[in-house]
Amino acid sequence: MKPLYNVAGVLALLLGILGIFLPLLPTTPFLLLASWCFARGSDRLHRWLLGHRVFGEYLRNFEAGRGIPLKAKIVATAMLWISLLLAMRRVYETQGILLVALLFLVGAGVSLYMWRFLPTLRLERKA
Repeated sequence: MKPLYNVAGVLALLLGILGIFLPLLPTTPFLLLASWCFARGSDRLHRWLLGHRVFGEYLRNFEAGRGIPLKAKIVATAMLWISLLLAMRRVYETQGILLVALLFLVGAGVSLYMWRFLPTLRLERKA
């Protein structure tokens, strides 16, 4: 089972990296998924990801329960709703209102979870 977690972790990591450059592909969920998979598949890969100079601090804070930065929440929410609204417009033209309502509910659920249940990391200001 560990090799499957590692393969899924590598795929999630690749998608997360692509998400940095592709505006409609999210980065954060894929990085969190990669970390989760590596934690179950390979201590070495999990340590490597947590020690990564770009992603490491972000993932360590999340896994320690300190949350994600406010800026990340704002960007994630904006990208979520921009992509959902574009998709809803297209879906409405081809599938009708029911699927649009479902997309709206998914977006509302993700937004609620992110803003209500995920802690916001409070950054310390340097004096």
